[in-house]
Amino acid sequence: MADIATLKSLLGVHPDFPKKGIVFLDLFPILRDPVAFESLITAFLHHVFSVVVPGLTTPSRKIDVVVGLDARGFLLGPILALRLGAAFVPVRKAGKLPGKLVSASYEKEYGTDSFEMQDDAIKPGQTVLVIDDLIATGGSAKAAGELVSQLGGKVAAYLFIIEIEFLKGKDALDAPTFSLIKD
Repeated sequence: MADIATLKSLLGVHPDFPKKGIVFLDLFPILRDPVAFESLITAFLHHVFSVVVPGLTTPSRKIDVVVGLDARGFLLGPILALRLGAAFVPVRKAGKLPGKLVSASYEKEYGTDSFEMQDDAIKPGQTVLVIDDLIATGGSAKAAGELVSQLGGKVAAYLFIIEIEFLKGKDALDAPTFSLIKD
C-alpha cells in the first residue's frame, strides 16, 4: 500500500475549481513522475488480472475493449488496452466524434452533460473495462456504461484512480468498481 500512499501524496489539490465548493484533485503530478505513473498502471493491471479476469464467464475470459472517458480516461485507457491486448474506445462529450453515434446524458456534481461513442466501436458480446480518473456521483461512468450496453457490450468493471466515497457514485453503476484512492 506504500505505492498508493505515494500516489495520493502526489495528487494536486485545487479548492474552488472549476467552481466554488468543488475541490479538484489533479492527477497530472502523477503523470509527470514515471515511477509513480508505472505504479498506477501496475496497480490497475494487478486488479484486472487478479479480480476481474478470474470472475469473467465469457468463453475467452479476457477483456476485449477498454473504454476511456473524456478526457483523463484517454490518458490511462490506451496504456491499459495495449497491456491487456484489447481495443481502446474513447467516450467523448457531444459533438466531438464523427460518424454514426450513440448518446447518453448524465447529471454530474456541477451540471448536466452528454457523452457519445461511435456506433461500431463495440461489438455485441464484447467484455469491457471503463476507466476514468475520478468517480464522484457516478453520472459520467453510468452514461459510459449505458453506451456500452446500447452497443451490446458488457461492462466487467469500472476503474478509477480516485473515489469520492461520500457521494456514493459506485452505487449508480451496473458492475463492480475499483478505486486506488478513496477520499
